[in-house]
Amino acid sequence: MDSYDDQEARAGAPRAGSRQPGTPPPGTPPPGSGIVGLSFPYQVAASTALAVIAVLACVHVAMVFLHVAPSNTITKEHGKAVDAWVYPEFEQNWKLFAPNPLQQNIAVQARAEVESADGARTRTTTEWIDLSAEDGRAIRHNPLPSHVDQNELRRGWDFFVGSHDSQNRPNGLRGKLSEQYIRRIVMLRLEDRALGGTVTRIQLRSATTAVGSPVWSKEKVSTRPSYRVYPWWTVSAEDLPDGVRNGSKEAGE
Repeated sequence: MDSYDDQEARAGAPRAGSRQPGTPPPGTPPPGSGIVGLSFPYQVAASTALAVIAVLACVHVAMVFLHVAPSNTITKEHGKAVDAWVYPEFEQNWKLFAPNPLQQNIAVQARAEVESADGARTRTTTEWIDLSAEDGRAIRHNPLPSHVDQNELRRGWDFFVGSHDSQNRPNGLRGKLSEQYIRRIVMLRLEDRALGGTVTRIQLRSATTAVGSPVWSKEKVSTRPSYRVYPWWTVSAEDLPDGVRNGSKEAGE
């Protein structure tokens, strides 16, 4: 006597787990899925969006490549266009991965010439104020440090130094903008201090200190700071951010 399975096989009944001819394998997406499954207007819109994204991605990669590549014919002719695309959102900084990372600590310091508020018009000069040290104290042991404390002064100083030559002269419009920016940062920091009058002039300097060699190294490194002093700047109303009174003077007077 035939078994029940043999009878089902002769009758053409499918077994459990078997796949009928012409049936797609499990997990196969149904026909017409993806862009093909959309109506024609939506197909056109989706294809156009994908094409635009692809073009923008290629342009962005090309711009970043030209920005970090050595000087060449293209960057000499179209360098301004490349910089306009990259700065400030896509600025590249490879110092962390450089073969010779930064081995110096750079502190930004400022002092001010203050005109007394008693009407005698006497002027005094403050001691050097270490603005970078103030940021360091605000960041240290803080699990959620402010981006202002981390980046405002540091990035502003990099912008300032990178847009000036060795004689402290600004390189075009970027150099002048960097001076205005760093002056506003300094005046914002000085506003929190009781200087006893109105700031008429400010002066900046950088203190560069080499990072000491590790205890196991035989290399000898001098950790004495070296200073780069910049000229005095006369403070004007344009150097006062919103809310900065500069002693008794209102911003904008």
